[in-house]
Amino acid sequence: MPVVPATEASIRRAADIVRRGGLVAFPTETVYGLGADAFSATACARIFEVKRRPRFDPLIVHVEGEEDLPSVCAFEDERARRLALSFWPGPLTLVLPRAERVPDIVTAGLSTVAVRVPSHPVARALLAAAGCPIAAPSANPFGYISPTLASHVDGQIGDQVDLILDGGPCTVGVESTIVDLSSERPALLRPGATETERIEALVGPLERPARSDAPRAPGQLASHYAPRTPVVLLERRAFAPPHGTRAGLLAFGTPDAGMASRYTAVETLSVSGDLREAAANLFACLHRLDRAGLDVIYAEPVPDEGLGAAIRDRLGRAAAEPR
Repeated sequence: MPVVPATEASIRRAADIVRRGGLVAFPTETVYGLGADAFSATACARIFEVKRRPRFDPLIVHVEGEEDLPSVCAFEDERARRLALSFWPGPLTLVLPRAERVPDIVTAGLSTVAVRVPSHPVARALLAAAGCPIAAPSANPFGYISPTLASHVDGQIGDQVDLILDGGPCTVGVESTIVDLSSERPALLRPGATETERIEALVGPLERPARSDAPRAPGQLASHYAPRTPVVLLERRAFAPPHGTRAGLLAFGTPDAGMASRYTAVETLSVSGDLREAAANLFACLHRLDRAGLDVIYAEPVPDEGLGAAIRDRLGRAAAEPR
């Protein structure tokens, strides 16, 4: 089996695999990533093959620190420096002009590259040991629920990965926020684990481009993060599913006991209504509901503030009809 506990020895082994052009799944604070040497077009092509990811969808490049950025991107924008100082290492991705060395397959042929500095100690140790930037989307089949446990990775693509580093549950649980700084006005390409309000306090209002079939960064497609089971977004809590339906409930806050009894399976994001706890639990709850043999998953509304915006974004894409 390719799953091994993340230790100094296994991280060195994983780094050697990356340097030799292999694929390694590893934990970040957001979700588990499927990583390859960002400077190897051949290695990055394997990411697309394993995930069955369309080539028009760019990858995020992970680096250990600011000193590694010149080989990947132009890091001269004062706005980028301000955001990096405040949020790196952490769950913020910046889209910046790319360096020539970055292969076209990583950027989907765009003149920009998405880059971030992760905070998870295993991810940072792997980057240090590998000695190269690592391109890493989420370690799951394209469009499906992101993995927040090593077992999620193993159950979906484990037989196609050279090694899975098990660093336990991801602490944040939703992907990074993506901000495009390649033009005069910064743009929010994907809400995520770094709250938009905190970013705007440093760089001003963010444009919010419409969803596109030609994305400038990962996670922009209308249908994404989706379980196999259909997801329906509720406008209110305490909804009773139709009789005879094997329905699951993704609850926010303490579920109504009477209504909950009408569901075949119930998962609660946060009993207390804490948005950070809800974000950390989101994908794991969806994975469990998707394995429960349900006809449909009903998702209760989440406040549209702070991390709630990222949760609502993921649930909205999970509920969207694939095109």
